[in-house]
Amino acid sequence: MNLTIFKQRFSSFWLIIILFVFLTPYLAYSFTLEAVMSYAFPSNLVSSPSRDLVVWVFNWQGKRNIWIAKGPDYKALQLTGYTLDDGQELGQLAFNFDGTIIVYVRGGSANKSGEYPNPTSDPEGVEQAVWAIKMEGGEPWRIGLGSNPVVSPVENLVTYSLRRKIYLSSIEEDSKPKVLFEARGRNTQQTWSPDGSKLAFVSYREDHSFIGIYDFEKKSISWISPSVDKDGYPVWSPCGKYIAFIRIPGMVSVSFRGGEKFSLMVADVESGKAKVIWECPNKTGGFSQYYPAQTLRWAAEGHLVFYSEHEKWMHLYSISVKNGKIFSLTPGEYEVENSFLSPDGKTLVFNSNSGDIDRRHLWSVPATGGKARLLTPGNGLEWAPVLTSESKDLVFLCSTAFQPAAPAVMKLGGGNWRLIAPEVIPKEFPKKELVEPQQVIFKAPDGFEIHGQLFLPKGAKAGDKRPAVIFMHGGPIRQMLLGWHMRGYYHNAYAMNQYMAHKGYVVLSVNFRSGIGYGYDFRRAPNQGPRGAYEYQDIVAAGRYLQNLPEVNPNKIGLWGGSYGGYLTALGLARDSELFAAGVDLHGVHDWSLRGRRRSGGGWGIRGEDLMSSAYQSSPVADVDFWTSPVLFIHGDDDRNVDFVQTTDIVQRLRKLGKAHVELFIIPDEVHGFLLHKIWLKVYEAAADFFDRFLKS
Repeated sequence: MNLTIFKQRFSSFWLIIILFVFLTPYLAYSFTLEAVMSYAFPSNLVSSPSRDLVVWVFNWQGKRNIWIAKGPDYKALQLTGYTLDDGQELGQLAFNFDGTIIVYVRGGSANKSGEYPNPTSDPEGVEQAVWAIKMEGGEPWRIGLGSNPVVSPVENLVTYSLRRKIYLSSIEEDSKPKVLFEARGRNTQQTWSPDGSKLAFVSYREDHSFIGIYDFEKKSISWISPSVDKDGYPVWSPCGKYIAFIRIPGMVSVSFRGGEKFSLMVADVESGKAKVIWECPNKTGGFSQYYPAQTLRWAAEGHLVFYSEHEKWMHLYSISVKNGKIFSLTPGEYEVENSFLSPDGKTLVFNSNSGDIDRRHLWSVPATGGKARLLTPGNGLEWAPVLTSESKDLVFLCSTAFQPAAPAVMKLGGGNWRLIAPEVIPKEFPKKELVEPQQVIFKAPDGFEIHGQLFLPKGAKAGDKRPAVIFMHGGPIRQMLLGWHMRGYYHNAYAMNQYMAHKGYVVLSVNFRSGIGYGYDFRRAPNQGPRGAYEYQDIVAAGRYLQNLPEVNPNKIGLWGGSYGGYLTALGLARDSELFAAGVDLHGVHDWSLRGRRRSGGGWGIRGEDLMSSAYQSSPVADVDFWTSPVLFIHGDDDRNVDFVQTTDIVQRLRKLGKAHVELFIIPDEVHGFLLHKIWLKVYEAAADFFDRFLKS
């Protein structure tokens, strides 16, 4: 071999080595859908009653497990050992009285036919059951079929619900659960007295409901101030002599949309007599009891803390039981979401969008009144706060535009926080390739101000003429934010929006009217849904906004969304196929009148000839004759939120007309919020492929 050839080969060899070294990170961590959804999503964060100890659930690519972290270092450890993406939900975590055992529920709730979610079509079947595991580890043990476990504050006993009844069991292994008592109605919302001698519960009886008290020693039931109204959400006073609860007028079908009056009641347990200590001054109740995890709590110095929208924003209020003096703990034009009351009842920690309406931050305020203090400023999102029992460390969940949801810890007094379990954000997660969504605000034709998040691909510039997609959330009582979302369903949707932006699409996520975050009047905007679909004009306004962006091809705008977002996707394609060139509709409502007939009003009070007519005219089926844009329908046939027949019906209509290209992705045995990680990947891959074929070509 001559010297010239040797030098050439030597140079080529080192060039290959250099390229390998510098390009390997980019090859290994390429932006795929699998990579951007490789995170472990945290939920159900709970603090111990006796130690600096927290537990939560990680859903890591479909494998759901309980994790634990102890102070002061809060090193995360996996407690359970479930290894399969099998779609079996895990949650409802609760500590036993001394913090040595965790009680939890595995499996989803049964549908109307009594069938439990079985998305893998396991021929052996599945169940929903209460389980327990010791904090030091070991194998978990099954307590019994059921859900909603509530543990005794003084001993190893637990009550839980199954088929309208309340069961009692020891938490010890080899326990033998039994029905605690026989009583009419659907009995639930049980809560132990502070000394563990009694159990308050709610007995739902169609047009009314009662607060009952079961006495363990006497084995008897007494009723608290029975009436023709709907009583619920009972909480014990620290001394155990009184019960506070919320009363809503009977015959009212309490909707997630709210719009009812309610009263705060306090009862003497011994006599069973109750008195009104505060009445909501207008019809703004219902939602403020439905949405928060804990709508009513007994705080220090004889105060009750509760949620209300009577001043047109979701806020926390404190009222003295002694003199009825009430004051807002969180005044202003913003909304409060999660909150946690310290064990001594003196401090509330909450998250809100105060001063940052499209994000969430943590605040603290004295439960008996005072000025709220910002704890977590910045450009991230923080939610689900808890305080540890001994050191009062603040543990919470957080995210940013780039970092997926993760648990974190800080001192309540303020300062920096650090992530717990950062190791579960995999190396292949393409954090550096994500784009930061921009807040955009535009107006609908009737003047409503609409917020959105705009995802511009890296390197996008005027004249690109890129395809674009509009994303619409479900609910509709939801709000998309300027970062990774705090709900698992929308955490996944944020990943999909980032993936589409990486593929070169301009993405606009729209917070249409009827969602949360912008006050009562925005959420309760008139003529929405089956009463006129006025929120659809917000989607048209979003389409016009995109058409005016210099980066966007005005003829290549698509729609996608799930549930209510699926409804708006179908409505857009039916009414404005010239504006919206393609759509991906995940489990959407397509005929409000059909929903009203099948679901006793459908949650929207859809009854009577006039409203049925309005419901039909507000639906995609009413304008299906004008639908020409291609569509991909995605639906699981065990959907418990939106009946599968909604998709069956509209597909038959479109097939008969033959004007629009229709594709289907039907998933046997899957539910509304897909339980299998692999299904999420397949669904999003199908959606991206569909848009590539109809918007890019």
